[in-house]
Amino acid sequence: APRRNRGFVAGAVACALVATACGAEVRGQAHSVGDIAGLPVTHFESGLRPDAPPPELTVENVSDSAEDRLALAAIADVSAFWTEEFPERFADEFEPVGRLLSYDPQGTAFEICGADTTEAAMNALYCPSEDLVAWDRGLLLPLLRQRFGPMAVVTVLAHEFGHAVQYRLGDRAGIDETTPTIVKEQQADCFTGAYFRWMAEDSSARFRVSTSEGLNQVLSSLFFIRDDPGAGGAHGTAFDRTYAFQLGFSSGSARCADLDRADVEARITERPFAPEDAGGGDLRISAETVGMLQRSLDDSFAAAEVDPPRIVETGGDCPDGTGTPPASYCRENNTVGIDMAALAELGQPIDREAEFRGTESAGGMGDFAAFAEIVSRYVQGVQLGVGADVTSPEAGLRTACLVGAWTNAIDVEGALLRPSPGDLDEAIAELLQPRSLIAADADGLRVANGFARVEALRLGYYEGSAACTDTYP
Repeated sequence: APRRNRGFVAGAVACALVATACGAEVRGQAHSVGDIAGLPVTHFESGLRPDAPPPELTVENVSDSAEDRLALAAIADVSAFWTEEFPERFADEFEPVGRLLSYDPQGTAFEICGADTTEAAMNALYCPSEDLVAWDRGLLLPLLRQRFGPMAVVTVLAHEFGHAVQYRLGDRAGIDETTPTIVKEQQADCFTGAYFRWMAEDSSARFRVSTSEGLNQVLSSLFFIRDDPGAGGAHGTAFDRTYAFQLGFSSGSARCADLDRADVEARITERPFAPEDAGGGDLRISAETVGMLQRSLDDSFAAAEVDPPRIVETGGDCPDGTGTPPASYCRENNTVGIDMAALAELGQPIDREAEFRGTESAGGMGDFAAFAEIVSRYVQGVQLGVGADVTSPEAGLRTACLVGAWTNAIDVEGALLRPSPGDLDEAIAELLQPRSLIAADADGLRVANGFARVEALRLGYYEGSAACTDTYP
């Protein structure tokens, strides 16, 4: 897949998309609504088992805090996974990580890879030269646990162990001094996914994770630790990070080791803002920009040869009083009724500082989240027009997939609306909400798990609209 853009910027002319609700061959690796990568959909409280064996680890500067107790259990567990997995997949014994360090950035200072832990707040890391995994128990782990749940802490430490695995594999994972950071990070996220698959299969003696709410904790933590839009950096966008995790969960650790620079650079969505993007990736949700969206959608889905829905301001409901505010597809008159004020609030930029403070954001989810909710209702009319079912779990996932396909197709020079950095991440943020509209059917019913929702959006983005209807008939 070619490299892509994200976010919305104003351009000159609209592009065209061959988007239909019919197809022949099944394409892509998305899974049916009834399973998550071949595992049943489960709902239970995820976390440490009551009968989990105590970890037998030597950890420097460890405390008796809830965060450190959880961290030690996570390290013992991921070590058990790699002790089992490494010889099976890579024909070698797994060498335990040499050093483990817990630190409080506001407490005693330690030196890690030449850096001072008092300057390493909100961080967890692997230091190759010292074969050391270290974590901030004072700020990062409490924030993750309180915001997202225990699986978020396990995710971060499993990711750092993924780096340790890379350096044990060396050239078998394509890792050397010249490997770009983003490739290492994608591999580590992928290895994390392989570990969570093992846990989800009930192989862990210490943790249980459900494939619905539990994996949502994981995906939410990956979203939280993402690169800022347009800046580039170490970890990748939330869209990139969730891709790598889901690849490992679905395909296993051997596939992760095969990830290389060419593979990552071909699909990575990180890029700087375009020079003409004066708004820094954010457009105000208004009658003018919604009018631009209407023209973009009409042009994009013209090949479906259906009567296009009209986007009208109705307060978000339909004339008969039903709907899915703040945007609704109204079948009786083929319109998308929107609540402009609510969508404008949703479209406010994400407040990154509030995220890291662990406080409620005064902002929204970004312009793409608002635009994509409108698009999700518009494609109900397109699907209905070609005779597709619009009231089923498959229809909800097909909807998210078509939103992804539209996003890909308008990502061209000269598009009336064009994605810019950060907007796919805004879609991920919306898809991980319990009330996600992007992945809802015409009645607002949605699949319960974020894993399937995110996967559906990505399928459409990379493989196009035909894959959506082939995969979600």
